[in-house]
Parts: sequence; structure tokens; C-alpha cells
Amino acid sequence: MKRISLIVFLGLALAACSAKESSKTVTSAQVTGVVKDSLNKPLNGVMVRVTNETSGISQSVFTDEKGRYELSTRLTGDVTVRFRLPYYRDETNRLMLTVGKSVEQQAVLKPMTDLAEISESLPAAYHFGNLAFDKDPKAINSRQNLQRDCAGCHALGNSVTRAPRPLDQWVDMVAMMQGFLGNPDPKLIKSRAALLYVGSKGQAPSVRPVFPVDAETQKAVIHEYRLENTIFPHDADINPADGLIYTVDRTASQMAVTDLDSGKSVLFKQPPSMRPAVGKGDSYSSRSKEPGPHSLALGKSGYWYTTNAGSDEIGVFDPKTRTWKASFVLPEPARYPHTIRVGRDGIIWFTLAASTQVGRLDPVTGDIKLIFLPKLKPLGGSAGTVPYGIDISPIDGRIWYARLWGDKLGAIDPTTFAVTEFDSPVEGPRRLRFDAEGKLWVTGYSDGMIAKIDTQSMESEVYPMPEFAKGYRPAPYALAINPVTQEVWINETLTDRVYRFVPKEKRFIVYPMPLRGTFTRDFTFTASGWACTTNSPILNAALEGNETEVICIDPSGAKARK
Repeated sequence: MKRISLIVFLGLALAACSAKESSKTVTSAQVTGVVKDSLNKPLNGVMVRVTNETSGISQSVFTDEKGRYELSTRLTGDVTVRFRLPYYRDETNRLMLTVGKSVEQQAVLKPMTDLAEISESLPAAYHFGNLAFDKDPKAINSRQNLQRDCAGCHALGNSVTRAPRPLDQWVDMVAMMQGFLGNPDPKLIKSRAALLYVGSKGQAPSVRPVFPVDAETQKAVIHEYRLENTIFPHDADINPADGLIYTVDRTASQMAVTDLDSGKSVLFKQPPSMRPAVGKGDSYSSRSKEPGPHSLALGKSGYWYTTNAGSDEIGVFDPKTRTWKASFVLPEPARYPHTIRVGRDGIIWFTLAASTQVGRLDPVTGDIKLIFLPKLKPLGGSAGTVPYGIDISPIDGRIWYARLWGDKLGAIDPTTFAVTEFDSPVEGPRRLRFDAEGKLWVTGYSDGMIAKIDTQSMESEVYPMPEFAKGYRPAPYALAINPVTQEVWINETLTDRVYRFVPKEKRFIVYPMPLRGTFTRDFTFTASGWACTTNSPILNAALEGNETEVICIDPSGAKARK
């Protein structure tokens, strides 16, 4: 999301009162009840999810310590109500909701007893953690290296990737994965295929993670919006001018525009590139005629700018006319534009994952500059260090980036383009963001931590993510800062959860996600404080229901219980 100062954000919040903002929608029905176990004991933290299949909208709340829940909802008509709690079997009922009416729905949940049933209910982290990793953290097949190399695009250990298959199929799969990393080393492919073959024979993990219930979750409402006819929705961002969510679909080369009131999305196909294709399309260094938009940022002109990772261009989308404009063609040897940000001066900065560069674009003059990063030996099984996240300091205007396979953070002087690099305080630095005070926050994908860095002194504080079973580390993918509260919202790819970090209290709040196989991409925030993201694993079949979606969390949307 484009960096928004507190003053500007509050101004936009007032302007958004006339926009279509879901938090202002009048609720029309109410569902209440109590959830207990088979011994008549109230169950705390049960997720109660109400779904209207026609609209594609779901809303979820959680029970309190007395087993009570209450959802005021705009969903009406025929709905499905599902009750879910770890290690208990789901209960699902159908209800008819009517405007102005309250419906009481009780539930009794029975514990899971079958090992296969329990195994299928566990998030990817606990299947991935079942592998026989090398004990040496520096070894090529250590948990840290496999997490960075093999769980970064999809959640290794989800229902698709953990499925038993013959060894030769594992070889083919690992060869494809290593091809995308630019390192088709036969010996490495063979060793990793063997590891996955032995560790994915359908055996149930013996670990039983414990998921504590935070009282903060009982204040929240989780909203889901089905993204029909999308394949790989990646980054999403909210336009303060109209309150709509704009999502780029990496595989289908389109922009999805979602209205949070109706839940409806409209798709706008991006025209094919005029550039010739390069390579076979099985690695970062290839080029396709399909644009493949990956990340987006709102420019000072009001246009959306996208990193077209497939065609090596910067796309331009006009939200007023809802049309794609002519793209900016990146010069050689630029490959795989990745994450994009816009400075206060309107200059566009982006990482180039495959060619190890940072790009600079002046959208007014069309001037493009490629900044080559220092040579660095890649870690793990990658052939490159992959510049990934990027952001711009509100203090001195320096551009900061992370090298995912280099364990480095770098800073670029916006005037001289001089590059300075530093050791990252976390392993596998992925996406990063500045807070309002100019402190840099970064995720450590390999070691399951986040860090706050003073970029003037380079002193840092590291915060381990919650670990629900000893030795099973989470995989924080991206983070974003709520511009009003300055709380840090973290996307994570292996535990079917997202995380909110409160810096003043130095504590994490954990939100279970409604669907198994969840893989969220990046957070953006509505004027009313909803934290929104897309849910799009690879492949979509790994996501329960096989439907990609936008998810928005309203941290204080549920009524306070007496």
C-alpha cells in the first residue's frame, strides 16, 4: 500500500465517508448462540462462520470463554453456519436470515478421534515439519533452507504438496521448483526429491500444536469475499478515492476491482505485451508476452502502477476509466520486476528479482534507471539472491530493499544511487515496511521472526513469532503497518493464521483464518481500520473450497459481550 501519513490518512478517512465502505453498512440480521462440547462444557475460541453462497461473502466471529457468540450481519436469505475449533469436528447448519430478525443457533462439537482426520486438519507447518531435515542449519536441506527455498511460493506441506506420489514425480516437481530458482543442480534435485518422497507418504504427524485463544480475537469480525474467475490474485491495495480494493492477478494478467459492500468483483484483462518472449517460462530469467502483474502501488497521478513480472514492464491502470494504459518497457537486462513502491515525489521504485537490481521510474518523463546491486553469493538452493521487498524511508528518503537469498538489507541514496548493504538481523528477509517514526520492519521468512530496525544506527530488535509446537517455526511472508495505530500486521504462509503485533506491548495477536490451506500475500487498510489481504496459495486446490478470495479483518467489529 502507498505510504500514507497520519494526517493525510485521516483526511482520506473523511473523504471515504461517501465511498462504498463496508464498515458503514447497516446490519440486517443477527445470529447468536452458545457452543459446547459433548460434556456440556462451553468452548472458547470456536470460529462461527456464516456464508451466503449467492453473494460469495462470509463473515466469522469467535465464541468467548462462556461459549457465547454474536454476529450482526448484512447477510440475509439462505446461509450456511459452520462451527470450527482445532481438534473438534466441524458442525454445519443451514439457516434463513431475515432483515431485522435474530436467530439463535446452538452447537455441540465432538472431538476428533481418527488420526487421519486430525492429520488433515493440521496446517501445512506440521506436515512440513515432519520431514527429516539436516540438523545443521547451514546444510542445504536444513529446515531453514528448505523453508526459504521450497515454501516461499506455495506452502510446502499443504494438502496438494504433501500428497503421496512416486519418486519420479517428486524428481519432476523438485526439478521444476529448482528451475524457478535458477539452480537445476541434479544432485540437489535428487536429494530433495528423496527427502520429500520419504516424508510425504501419507503418515500423520505426531505433533499436536496448541493454539491459545486471545481475547482480542473475540472482538473481531473476519470478512471474506470470493474472487471468482481469478487464478493467482497476488497483491491487493485499497484506493482511498473510491474505497475499492484493487488486486492484481499474476497468472490471468488482470486487475480485480472489489466492492466491499456488494462483495462483487469486476475483472479487467491486461493486454499482451508487444515484447518478444524470452526463454521457456520455467525460471525467473524468462520473459512472457503475458504481463503477469505481481505487485501494485498508487501513483500521484491517481494511476495504479504494476510490476509486470511476466513481460518485464511496469503496467499502468487508470481506476477512473478502468482501462490499461501503455506500459513502461524496462531496458535490458531487467528481469522479473517484483515489489513496487511510490515515493512522496511520485518517483516509482521496484525490485528486480531475477536480474539482482532495483529499478527507478519517473512516470512523468518516462526515465528509467537500473541500479545494480553488489555481487553476493546466494544462500540455500537459489542461483540468485532475489531482491524482494522494498520501501522508502520517511526520514531521509533512502530506498531500502531486502535480498531474500542473501540475508542482506540494502539502502540506496535517491540522489547519487550509491548502494550500502547490511547484514539482516533475521534470516530470509522478505518484505519490509517503514513505520511513521522511520523505523524499518522486516519479516524473516526462514527463521520465523520479525525485526524492527533503526536505519540510522542499524540497531535492531528481533521478535520471535508465536510457536504453537516447539521447533515448528512459522513463515512470515510480508508485513504492513496500520497508518493510524502503527500496529504491525503480518502475513504467514504455513499456519493458516495471520498475526497482529502491538509494538507498545511487544505482543502478538493471532487470528485463525476461516479456510485451511490459507496463504495470504500483503496487507492494506481501509479508512475504518480493516486489515485486508488476498488468499491465494499455489495451487488453488490447496485452499479449502478451491476459491481464491479477499479477506478483511475488522479488529473491533464484534459487539462487546457483558
